[in-house]
Amino acid sequence: MRIGISISSSYRVEDPRVGARFMIERARVARQVDLDSLFVGDHHVTSHPYYQNTPMLGRLLAEWHNKPAGALYLLPLWHPVLLAEQIATLAAIMPGRFIMQCGLGWDPAQSAAMGVDMTRRAAMFEASLKVMQGLWAGETVSEDRFWNIQDARIAPLPAHNVDVWIGAGAPAALHRTARMAEGWIATPSLDRAAAAQQLNQYRQACAEFERTPKAVAIRRDIFIGDNQKQAQSFKQRMLDKGYRGFAEEAILAGTAEAVAAEFAALAELGFTDIIVRNMSSEQSEALATIERLAEVKQILNL
Repeated sequence: MRIGISISSSYRVEDPRVGARFMIERARVARQVDLDSLFVGDHHVTSHPYYQNTPMLGRLLAEWHNKPAGALYLLPLWHPVLLAEQIATLAAIMPGRFIMQCGLGWDPAQSAAMGVDMTRRAAMFEASLKVMQGLWAGETVSEDRFWNIQDARIAPLPAHNVDVWIGAGAPAALHRTARMAEGWIATPSLDRAAAAQQLNQYRQACAEFERTPKAVAIRRDIFIGDNQKQAQSFKQRMLDKGYRGFAEEAILAGTAEAVAAEFAALAELGFTDIIVRNMSSEQSEALATIERLAEVKQILNL
């Protein structure tokens, strides 16, 4: 089992430099704890500061080490040639492997602001991914359904193959993931039973295409307290707020021992990667949670 981190890109700060500094500090501590992967997310036209993934990841890589890193991209919102070039450039400045997490996107207002027809997003997703995979392989690519791309090539090419992990939950999306990607990311709001059910569906789809995934990942939003009382108090505050509509079991707030036990249970189900995300917006609490992942790793002998 591997433990990675998805660093929050959203901060309600008056000075935008403060949020950027918070992200850099979290990446620095994640390296000190020797986490296995680092990611940032993807949203656009937000009402509060949201730091864009490609430039922010470029800065965070200066704090990272030689383990994999990457970002989430909502593919229908991007021109695939531009995105393929940006990822290839990021791959050139990092010693480790680049992992592209990707998804369809769900927000109609965001899609409308970016000029994307939501009804076409599944087809756009597949077309975009095919274009990028061809470009990264050094091919000359044309595409005339969505972008009118004519004889595109890119340079530099990624030094290592770019791994693709797709976030998916619906049966059709799980099927697409098994067919087109190296890995799957389970929805973070799932409780353990629902995660196991979707994992079984994904495995069946992989068997259909005779593919063995490199990664079977799930994100868990976490808070690791110094003691059970502190952790339980934090979790109750999140539940009272209706935290993101998550199932209670998916809100992982506890001591290092409790978090390690939940990680072990997910590994027993067959998840190879757990990608954590801080629940607390307080920087001191977020950094403390990342630091306590060292104890989680020690308990799990990772």
